[in-house]
Amino acid sequence: MDNLVSTEWLAAELGKPDLVVLDCTTYLPTEKGNAPDGFRSAHLPGARLFNIDRIADPHTDLPHMVPTPAHFAKMIGALGVSNDTRVVFYDQHGLRASPRGWWMMRLFGHERAAVLDGGLPKWQREGRPVETGDAPDATPATFIPDMVAKRLAGIGDIKRIVRQGGGEALILDARSKARFDGTAPEPRAGLPSGHMPGAASLPAADIVNPDGTMKDVATLKALFAARGADGERPIVTSCGSGVTATVLTLGALRAGLPEPSVYDGSWTEWAGRPETPKETSAS
Repeated sequence: MDNLVSTEWLAAELGKPDLVVLDCTTYLPTEKGNAPDGFRSAHLPGARLFNIDRIADPHTDLPHMVPTPAHFAKMIGALGVSNDTRVVFYDQHGLRASPRGWWMMRLFGHERAAVLDGGLPKWQREGRPVETGDAPDATPATFIPDMVAKRLAGIGDIKRIVRQGGGEALILDARSKARFDGTAPEPRAGLPSGHMPGAASLPAADIVNPDGTMKDVATLKALFAARGADGERPIVTSCGSGVTATVLTLGALRAGLPEPSVYDGSWTEWAGRPETPKETSAS
């Protein structure tokens, strides 16, 4: 199963018993609206809502952190996903948060997962059918997780990379260049902007076309290469809270690079810790 599927492909596969379609959308604190209301307004036929704020670690103040394997298995099983299920994630915004769901499936050992290129907006522009209201309860399924630890990075990993001067791995930051530089505020109140020493800026928006589809492979290769991705040094992706970092992870795979790990706590965790070094473009 390809990691990125087209609306044409999905339209032909909808309704097959081994396929589950999940809306994985998130809104920044500064944005109006929320994922459940957006889902009720319009969703793909038969889709269910993958709520990243609920399918998360309930024992931390950090936003939508990865849950334990047991908690993930319970939540994803309740959505009707088993180890034999093909899962396609889409986004109400195009291609922004949907890779988070795709990456979580991969983190817990499930490779039969994909992202819908262009998301709900492309689907609707093409005049394809949608449904409204809440999704009916799914028939529960059994999902047995097999966590692939190398796909997840923690703050200790980032501290080590920064301390060693970046030679161990390349940190790619998916936030806007202005937030990376420290010239624009973070969307979370009280959090300074800036970046980790040695990190490189590759905004997730730069690898996505205006229509919400991912850029072509040649362009992706050039964008990653320009930031120092050479296929040899491992990559760790980061962002504000571990969501758009996964857009870069998907893009790196599309570009033929080894799969990056994702720093789940991302800038929200790093910037909120007093002992971590932070830089701005002026520092």
